[in-house]
Amino acid sequence: MRVVVTGATGTIGRELISALLARGEDVVALSRDAARARRTLGDEVEASAWPDPMGEPPPADALAGADAVVHLLGEPIAQRWNGESKEAIRESRVRSTRALVEGLVALAPDRRPRTLLSQSAVGFYGPHRDERLDETAPAGSDFLAEVVVAWEGEALAAAASGVRVVVTRTGVVLSPSGGALAKMLPFFRLGIGGPVAGGRQYVPWVHLDDVVGAMLFCLGRPDATGPVNLTAPTPVTNAELSRVLGRVLKRPAFLPVPGLAVKSLYGEMAEIVITGQRAVPAVLERLGYGFRHPDLEAALRDVLDRPG
Repeated sequence: MRVVVTGATGTIGRELISALLARGEDVVALSRDAARARRTLGDEVEASAWPDPMGEPPPADALAGADAVVHLLGEPIAQRWNGESKEAIRESRVRSTRALVEGLVALAPDRRPRTLLSQSAVGFYGPHRDERLDETAPAGSDFLAEVVVAWEGEALAAAASGVRVVVTRTGVVLSPSGGALAKMLPFFRLGIGGPVAGGRQYVPWVHLDDVVGAMLFCLGRPDATGPVNLTAPTPVTNAELSRVLGRVLKRPAFLPVPGLAVKSLYGEMAEIVITGQRAVPAVLERLGYGFRHPDLEAALRDVLDRPG
């Protein structure tokens, strides 16, 4: 199988490509800087330049004849939001996906990849309390939900040209490097971590191994289409996550973090930290995906045993 990957040098992209190569697949990395991608990913990966992802489609020869495209490109959400950063978050997702789909549609049908797996986020659902949210739940109305709706809409447009489209609504990824856990660890290791804003909000966590595993699973399942929640089967509250992380690190984890402190640090973005979603992977479970790390404590221990 030949797979094209955008956002290839990010945390998920690197792990996905490593897994694809281990399976003997051919991988093409689309990157603004092909030379940098080649240095980062190694000689086994074919790197192709996509210098303007928000302005023009990828080069046709990079897409033509591939079996699948995995689209992971996007400005990080976990940053302080202002007018400029919010515009970058939205445009990097919506416009790059539009350009990618334009490139796919322009190919002759016999040269067009059969599958597009486009990254998405549980932010689709907006802030929620404790109700379980499967893939049939409606979209929210906050900034991030509106971004995700537009982002997914651009990807799903490829279905009109016969492409099977999967949009993976990914939760909070537990990884030894980067992401939410990396921001939490320094405080917890010092014994000054604890639940945020009361801790009652749900955290739809997922181990990085299962992000990659579920993506590979969806690539290989013709009946995987549309939205797929990419979260562990057992979402937990922020308070429970804090307790388990403290136990794993053998540190106290009871100092509460006021919501106002989070807002002062992240501004408007704090809303996705102090609210949350109890998203569940109904589609993956129905299709029979077997989670490698369904238990939070075991998942955290595995992540923290790995080099960062």
